[in-house]
Amino acid sequence: MNFGEKYFSLLEEAKKISGNENVTLVAVSKKHPFSSLESAYEQGIRIFGENSVQEGSSKWNEFEKNHSAKWQFDPSQKPIFHHIGPLQSGNIKKVVGVFGFVHGLGSWGAWKDLAKRALTEQVKIQYFLQFNLSKEDTKHGFEESDLDTVLKSLLEYSNEYCSFAGLMTMGPSDGDPILTRKVFKELRMIRDQYFSNGLLSMGMSGDYKIALEEGSNLIRIGTAIFGERNYG
Repeated sequence: MNFGEKYFSLLEEAKKISGNENVTLVAVSKKHPFSSLESAYEQGIRIFGENSVQEGSSKWNEFEKNHSAKWQFDPSQKPIFHHIGPLQSGNIKKVVGVFGFVHGLGSWGAWKDLAKRALTEQVKIQYFLQFNLSKEDTKHGFEESDLDTVLKSLLEYSNEYCSFAGLMTMGPSDGDPILTRKVFKELRMIRDQYFSNGLLSMGMSGDYKIALEEGSNLIRIGTAIFGERNYG
């Protein structure tokens, strides 16, 4: 199977598991060469995930150079890049204009800076607020105790160019299925109670089925589509 066949097979599986036709599959292309992304694009994939601003920017520039004529006539042909790593304030200038979505927005400073940069550049971007519900020191994100301040900040840090898409979390590092389900369920409950119009970004290669069962709208899968990454 080529990249596109793997992607659309996974997407159909995700829809069946969730019972929802409106599931988004982000093809995580980090550490894969642009040639792989280009092949995937030609096979119908339009949604890519990168966790490095520099790598994502480089690949986006290649897309613009090679394919922008297509989406000038048909906007549906334009690829959408999702930034899936922790978002640092120092990278925000490069994020806006390349990435359509950010998933790792988990600090007040980065949130404020993203809203300001998008408004200044007049470039639209959507964000998912990351919550650290597994309470691991290695994880990034807001805590449940931050909810009151987060709700107040939604008004201050959102504008016509920088808009709230939903909530994101990651399962525990040890992959325990019971704890993973607990974390995903907690995020869904937070969404249902406080952010009724928000989407849920949760689920990767090892836990996407649990995430979908718990209501995820968006999953992030890489190896099952592109194969093993080269970290050399």
